[in-house]
Amino acid sequence: MSYRTHNCGELCKKDIGKEVILSGWIQTIRNLGSLIFIDLRDYFGTIQLIFSKKLKKQVLELGREFLIKVNGTVVKRKSKNCNLPTGEIEILVYKLDVLNSSPIPPFMIEDETDEEEGCRMKYRYLDIRRNAIKNNLILRHKISLEIRNFLSKNGFLEIETPVLINHTSEGARSFIVPSRMHSGKFYALSQSPQLFKQLLMIGGIDKYFQIVKCFRDEDSRSDRQIEFTQIDCEMAFVEVHDILFFFENFIKYLFKKIKNIQLEPFTLMTYSDAIKMYGTDTPDLRFEIRFVDLNDLVKKQVFKSFQTTKELIIGINISKCSHYTCDQIYSIIEWMKKKQGAQEIFWIKFFPDKTWISSNKKNDENLMNIIQHFEANPGDLLFILLGNKPTEINQLSQLRIEMANKLKMRKPKLFKPLWIIDLPLFEWDEKSKRYKSFHHPFTSPKKEDLHLLEKFPENIRSKSYDLIINGVEIGSGSIRIHDKNIQNLIFKHLGFSIKKIKSEFGFITKAFEYGTPPHGGIAFGLDRLITILEGKENIKDFIAFPKNNEGIDLMVNSPSYLNREKLKEIHL
Repeated sequence: MSYRTHNCGELCKKDIGKEVILSGWIQTIRNLGSLIFIDLRDYFGTIQLIFSKKLKKQVLELGREFLIKVNGTVVKRKSKNCNLPTGEIEILVYKLDVLNSSPIPPFMIEDETDEEEGCRMKYRYLDIRRNAIKNNLILRHKISLEIRNFLSKNGFLEIETPVLINHTSEGARSFIVPSRMHSGKFYALSQSPQLFKQLLMIGGIDKYFQIVKCFRDEDSRSDRQIEFTQIDCEMAFVEVHDILFFFENFIKYLFKKIKNIQLEPFTLMTYSDAIKMYGTDTPDLRFEIRFVDLNDLVKKQVFKSFQTTKELIIGINISKCSHYTCDQIYSIIEWMKKKQGAQEIFWIKFFPDKTWISSNKKNDENLMNIIQHFEANPGDLLFILLGNKPTEINQLSQLRIEMANKLKMRKPKLFKPLWIIDLPLFEWDEKSKRYKSFHHPFTSPKKEDLHLLEKFPENIRSKSYDLIINGVEIGSGSIRIHDKNIQNLIFKHLGFSIKKIKSEFGFITKAFEYGTPPHGGIAFGLDRLITILEGKENIKDFIAFPKNNEGIDLMVNSPSYLNREKLKEIHL
């Protein structure tokens, strides 16, 4: 028995007259009385079938998503469908077999669907039949192949590392797995292969990579899942410039190979400059709206509009937006207050005729100095925020993005990658009242900043780097500490006890004693990278079986409760 001689996407005009066997799912049925048409779909495409009265009774028992096999002849189609690769032909069916029936599907299996995400995730196996999802999975496969080809050709060795590891208290929350064989003991699912790839470097491996599953018990969102895939890489005997040079070429290669897009040289920006100019360490450079600091100007001159004790006065200039009505501006301000918690927002419209109005009713003749400080052009709209440093910086960053969205500046097919370097080594954790690693405890500090360790640890820069594309963090990495004395010093300033170091990191601190080479690496989010390549935002569409934003798999109903017998077996 043969299920098919051809697939539904390969037949064309030159095949007219051939006897063929096709198998696939019914996309649509059109009953015109004397003739019945069916669009048959498989993995490869769609083709039209035509049935005569002879098979009408059998055809009328069919429904959408029935799986059928047909024998027929390729004939010329009377009314061509130019939107279909097989649109010049159809199959005149003389034999029909039903391979499997189907209930009416919960949503149409079409390229475009308005069905809500929850339903599509519950019936993900049906969603995968849609070209939109199927093509995303094909793209993922192609990118994975190119990643392996590029890295392998450049001397990287693909090595698997353990998934079941020891729990450590640093980093994100881990998923914990109880051990049946060792009562009262637990594994943790690996958040990343970080320590193992460092051990590979100590083991003499020169270049390592792995396309690996990672697990973090964090809240999900459109660009984050609790289980995700990393392109994990590490290299021995490298410094920051080596990593940036190689992996910039790696990303350029993928864009060129997969999308035929030639990326420009990546922008290089320090963390402090990113915060100063954009209020975030993941700035979207597709639009050039930068922060303007007004503090020094306000201190030097008297402005009736800014009689305030606030520590920060910053603003942004929205080019060619003085046509915005007051109602439109107040709608934006209301959004800022409700969604972002903004307190004091000031605006100035600088008209094309070089006159201006502002949100403050006071007759402040010095406001023109503000306009000049912004280097505003006639026709620009200025927003100014007053408040406390961390809060206002974040709020203005959100306003920057909101205005870019309103003005359609974030073009999905434009790509602006940049490296953020010199990120902080430590950050203050208000909850625990201590310093924590900005990345992880094995990130190397810049030697010239080590003298700040005792009094100003928050000012120490690290040998770290993030790759940002269109406002999304695609990759993150660092040069690692390879000197055991520096490593112990960092542990000490993180407040780790000797007991904790030994219990959680003893295996790697021991390994550091055996001639650890200088080394560094980076990990890219594969799901995010593919999503960016396609100009999309939701990584779930590029994962075969994703979780929803609550971390639930609606299809298999996971997580679920265990019965008492199973809990007893694992000593819980």
